[in-house]
This record gives sequence, C-alpha cells and structure tokens, in this order.
Amino acid sequence: MKCPFCGYADTKVIDSRPSDAKKRRRRECSRCGKRFTTYEVVEKPLLMVYKKDLSFEPFDRVKLIKGLQNAIKKRPVSVDDMNALVDNIENTFANKMQTETTTAEIGDMVLAGLKKLDLVAYVRFASVYKDFTDVESFIQIISELSDEKE
Repeated sequence: MKCPFCGYADTKVIDSRPSDAKKRRRRECSRCGKRFTTYEVVEKPLLMVYKKDLSFEPFDRVKLIKGLQNAIKKRPVSVDDMNALVDNIENTFANKMQTETTTAEIGDMVLAGLKKLDLVAYVRFASVYKDFTDVESFIQIISELSDEKE
C-alpha cells in the first residue's frame, strides 16, 4: 500500500478489524511514520444478465429488490429474509465465478426462495415473472402448490 503523504510503497499494518462489510486497516508508513486508514472489500465479479428481449445489462440488485417488495407486500416476510434471498442469489453466482446469466435463471432462483418463505408471495412473483394472462394460469400454479403440500 502506497503512503498517501510521501508516496513510499512500504507500509505496515498496525491494526485490523472488521467494519460493516469491509475490513478496516490502520497503517503506518515506514519512511515518514505517518498513519492512515484503509478499507478493504471483497470484489465480486460483475454479473451480466441476458434479458428476454436479448439485451444484455449488469445485474441490478435494487431492481430485484423492488420486484420482491411487490411480491411480499403485506405478507409476513421480513426485509432481512428478502435481503438474505438476494444475497444468496448474488453469492451463488460469485462463488461459481459466473459472470453471465439469464433473467430466467435469476427468476427461478427467486421462485425457489419465495416458495420456502411465503406461498402467496411465490404466486404473486410467479404471476409477473411467468407473465400470467388468464385465470387458468393462477389456478394451475395454485393446484401445483396444493399437490406438493399433500
């Protein structure tokens, strides 16, 4: 790490501790003796998403959270549960070092997570994700859930 005061390349770590999702390090320059703080974060690979219209865009966590918020509105699903689901999806791709995916793959992962959290939220999300156009689609997915429950 380069000293921000004198530019010398050799610094030593005096103290290191976690801070939020970062690692806080207190450093001291070997030449000028001045101290400074750095923050270290894990860099995740950029995940690019292929959409249904064949366009390509970076993964947008906020966009996914908005979709989930619509599905869990007035349901007994906590914000922590929702964030954990999104974290799990992001971490799955990061752990595999996967840099490209499809909206279908993300949608299926969301549905699998919502199925464990809340079935009404699952049906709500599925209705938008799978583009339900008639009542039969709702009846079919609800009957599938009923069959699984038995």
